[in-house]
Amino acid sequence: MNWIIATNTKYSSMIQDGSIHIYFWVMFYPFCIGWKATLLLDEGGSPALYMNHTSGTWGFSEKRMKVYSVDQWSLSPDDVLDELPIDPNRNNYVRRVHKCIFSCVSPTPFTSEVRLIAVSEDVLENLLDLAVSVGATDEFLQFVSGRDFTGWRPLAHRYGGHQFGVWAGQLGDGRAHLVGTYINRFGERWELQLKGSGRTPYSRDGDGRAVLRSSVREFLCSEAMHHLGIPTSRAASLVVSDDAVWRDQFYNGNLRKERGAMILRVAKSWFRIGSLEILARSGEFELLRNLADFIITNHFPSINSKDPNRTLAFFSIVVSETASLVALWMSVGFAHGVCNTDNFSLLSITIDYGPFGFMESYDADYVPNTSDDEGRYRIGNQANAAMFNLNKLRLALNPLLDARQQQLFTELFRSKLGMLGENDLDLTLISSFLDLMASAKADFTMSFRQLSEISLDELQSLTIPQEYWALQDISRQNNFPAWVDAYILRLKRNLEDTDAKRRRRMMLINPRYILRNWMAESAVRKAESNDFSEVHLLQKTLGRPFHTQKMAEEAGYSQRTPAWARHLKVSCSS
Repeated sequence: MNWIIATNTKYSSMIQDGSIHIYFWVMFYPFCIGWKATLLLDEGGSPALYMNHTSGTWGFSEKRMKVYSVDQWSLSPDDVLDELPIDPNRNNYVRRVHKCIFSCVSPTPFTSEVRLIAVSEDVLENLLDLAVSVGATDEFLQFVSGRDFTGWRPLAHRYGGHQFGVWAGQLGDGRAHLVGTYINRFGERWELQLKGSGRTPYSRDGDGRAVLRSSVREFLCSEAMHHLGIPTSRAASLVVSDDAVWRDQFYNGNLRKERGAMILRVAKSWFRIGSLEILARSGEFELLRNLADFIITNHFPSINSKDPNRTLAFFSIVVSETASLVALWMSVGFAHGVCNTDNFSLLSITIDYGPFGFMESYDADYVPNTSDDEGRYRIGNQANAAMFNLNKLRLALNPLLDARQQQLFTELFRSKLGMLGENDLDLTLISSFLDLMASAKADFTMSFRQLSEISLDELQSLTIPQEYWALQDISRQNNFPAWVDAYILRLKRNLEDTDAKRRRRMMLINPRYILRNWMAESAVRKAESNDFSEVHLLQKTLGRPFHTQKMAEEAGYSQRTPAWARHLKVSCSS
């Protein structure tokens, strides 16, 4: 392998030492085939028509509007993914795959009757141009359950990854199928993927299925994260079958029969760090160059695809945006649970929801995954896990991520505390509040939310009303009065601010509702008895996480975790 040394003064300011040389193991060729969408408006300013052009020449144009029948809707017949090599072996059996990005393999439908549990109206209408009424049709059910793909070419993606710090070799889509791409009326390109849709060449020892328990959690959480403003894959639909799927949920030898389920997931791209790792590890350097350039050309429009330093620009953006993503996770107390390189998106969106959890009592060592015995992916170590993953792309950018992470952390938590502008003591004030939460084992989400809702007069009096139960927990700490004094003094430095403005501002960034493990577990238990009412209630609640909702309050979603659920655990078994 030839090592290339590259520097670029344009990006040197992003690195602590401006003279540092960035080593990376390949140089990428131009790969200029792609698409671009130009949105045209009608006289009223509404989207009326957009045109697609490929390789710099005009292709086709068509009117796009909301569709009321699956028969009138179709995936894109041609897509940039067609430029990437596909495994010539079309047989569906587990094997080592070489010199390709995808394998062509069809979903395996359930043998029993399937039932549609839930759809995301936002995804259907605003991403896929489908009227909500389409979700009630049999044609839609056939599509989202993997039964009708006539004329389309479903694909399974080949990738590898480091799992818990160890190279795991070939992984890939072992129970997922990329069923096609769609360009909507806004010119946005979306990749549609079924999960739980059957075995592929990458299934290893798996059965290619997903169970209802994990599918309900993923459907609800991916949509919840979107409404929290965190970059994420989306979930369009969730279906359940009566097919038996056997799982050892906690890896203790106790197999349990569960019901198979399937999700239709949507993202701009499913490429991940492991997509590049498998090619480098296999010595497929030309394909590695092509895939990296493909990703740059089609997903990083700010980078000139002919720039000789485009790889430095690409990885600089990935590092910066990955730091931003992890900081956003931390700002809502989200622990991904399995921060392996095969679960980290190159577009820096949250993907592959497994044993995730939202921290309740503040604990920097919170681990939602029962399989993570050493706490490698504990919530307080996610930034380090991200740096490990980025280092597996052969970049010496740790100092950059350190600095960027610190900056983003301060910016986000400054906003969560209602501070305007900057002050040298802000980080101390933030850290002190987190220390108080840790000592009191106070609820992370509700501490910030209730600080948003309480008036400064009530706070300064130190007589915290019962409705602010999380703040009451913190108020019992000896250092709480001193922190309140410093906090109020800092807020007084906010120019042209009032207490009412502060409260409104903070309530728009500190959610009242998150998908707590007990809420998901309650919905799962009911769903296993064909009662999907709580799935629907959670879907509605998590769609407006910053707004107080009557039915959510009646369900106790903003109250303390009930006693029966205080020791719930989740695992990778799904």
